[in-house]
This record gives sequence, C-alpha cells and structure tokens, in this order.
Amino acid sequence: MPLKQLVPSEMTADDIRDWCSVLNDMTAADMPAEPRWRTDRLRDYLVGTLPDDRRFAFLYRDDDGDLIGHASLIMFGGDQAGTGVVEMSTRPSARGHGVGKALLRAVAACAKAEGCRTLSVEVIATTPAVGFYDRVGFKRAVVEQRHLLRWADVDWEKIEQAAGRLAAGYRLEYHAGGVPERLLDTYAGVKANLRANADVAVVPEWRGSAQADRLRDSLATLERRGMRSHIVVALAEPFGHVVGLTELVVAAQRPTRADQYDTVVDPAHRSYGLAMSMKARLLTELRRAEPQLTDVQTWTIETADDVRWINSELGFVHDVDWYDYEADVDKLIERIERDA
Repeated sequence: MPLKQLVPSEMTADDIRDWCSVLNDMTAADMPAEPRWRTDRLRDYLVGTLPDDRRFAFLYRDDDGDLIGHASLIMFGGDQAGTGVVEMSTRPSARGHGVGKALLRAVAACAKAEGCRTLSVEVIATTPAVGFYDRVGFKRAVVEQRHLLRWADVDWEKIEQAAGRLAAGYRLEYHAGGVPERLLDTYAGVKANLRANADVAVVPEWRGSAQADRLRDSLATLERRGMRSHIVVALAEPFGHVVGLTELVVAAQRPTRADQYDTVVDPAHRSYGLAMSMKARLLTELRRAEPQLTDVQTWTIETADDVRWINSELGFVHDVDWYDYEADVDKLIERIERDA
C-alpha cells in the first residue's frame, strides 16, 4: 500500500526528513518567498499535542518509495471533542494523480472512526489548494488577512516610542517561555474573551481556555513542540491583574519567522491604547531575544478595522488572504466516494 497511517512518534528519521522535503517543495512552488522548514525538532513539532488531543500522520509513497504527499490530522478533546484540523501537502510533481484525494479519504475515514464530526483546514488564497478543497466539498467559513512585518523595514524609533506610550494606571511586563504562576488566573480570564467573541468554529483550547490548568498545559505543549513563547501583558494597578496580553512564538523548525498569535484586551480596559503599547513592546523584546528573525506574521479577519490600523502603524503590510474551510465528515466521505 502506498499510503500509511501512523502516529507521529512512530515516524522514522527518514520519514521526518522526507516530510520536511515535501513541505519545502510545495512551499518553493506555491509561495517561493516563504521561509523553508528545517528538520530541527520537527519530530517534536509533530508529536506534541495537548493531553486531550490526538494527532495522526498519513504518508503517501510512490512505487519507488519516495514520499510524494503527507497529511496530519489533529482531533481536539475537551470542550471541542468532535472537531479536527487537517494539514496536507503534496509534491508539485505529483499533483493531478489522485494523491491529495487519497490522503483526504484516509484522513476522513480516520476522523469518522475516532468520532470526529467536523474538519477544518487553512488554505492560502493564492495556491492551488483552494481549487482542490472547493472541489471536494469544503466550505469557506472565514477569510483572514495575513500581514507581514519585515524586520529590515522596521522603524525602530517609532516602535520604541509606541512601546513607551502607556496610559496611567497600567504597566507592561515581558515574559519569555511562559506566564508566571502569579498571573495565570487573570491571564486565562482575559484569554476567555477569544472564545466569547470567536468568529471561527474551532478555537483551539490553548487559545481560548479560561482555566489556568489548561493554559499551563498549552504553554508546556508549545515548549515541547520546539516553539519559543514571547508574551507581553498589561497589568492594572494597584493589584497587578492581567487586563491585556499579546503572544508570539518562534518555532525551531522555521526560526527566521515569528508567528503573532493573539492580542486581547479585557473589554473594561479598551480604548486606552494597550494593544498598541503591548505589541510595540513585544517587538522591542524580540529584537534582543531573537536576532535571527527576518519577519513577523499575523492574521486578522476582514472586519477587524481596529486591529488592522494598529498593525499598519507598526509597519505590518497585508500580503495574502487565508481561507478557513470546514466540512462535515460524513458529507466529505460521501463526496469523495461519489467523485472517485
């Protein structure tokens, strides 16, 4: 059988090397300006999940044993049991030969067997993946705009000034690698605003948890996956409670690019410029902590005018849209089999 399903911990060193090679071939063809993946800690990246989540890997090799496509399926546990996220890559030279459809058929069958009802996938709008997922029945749920801040173009004087503009009654703290125990409860409470205002069907537990223990697990999972966390929090005096936060990670597998995750301000403390101050402060800390960076990427939904304005002021530039697709597992299987 050319297609093999396994858990990432069972992958060999050759599997890991080939997995990276497929990713980079696809990247070179579809988005040549993107940074390439490295095998450094790639196994950790694939193996690491939250305690209640599960990941399966799918490898498709040709008759000569060369890996020409692969897929990953993460199935969430906890409050989001029944939902999963797919990541799939195919070598450009193998496209049009049914590799992607075979991988997706295997992913959907595994998801159904494990009780997963809904699958989602992120697709870069300028790549051939859009047509593929449209044809197999995925529906576009959300459009996100990716913005890039290129390190060589940063106006550091402007960033330093923005980081220093802080309303009276607040202070900022920077933390590398996680959140101190003394801040976990109020930090998690601010994070809960993500779930309450979610515009997507799947908000991973490490993003929207209002429970300190879940947040602790999520930060530990990022570290196990080789992803260095950088966090700035806004604290309200005199009690030092977290009322705002911004998060970013730098992955060992792509260390020249930072991924901005979430910037959240408690509703009672908005309109004080905290988001701008926190994001600017984080950039100044990154300049010292991650000197190898070449850019930072972040995403916003189309209606988030306030966030886009902040990003623009800091130097972020919109470069491409990303589509969040969703599919019902049963309907997906039916569609794939009907079109087989």
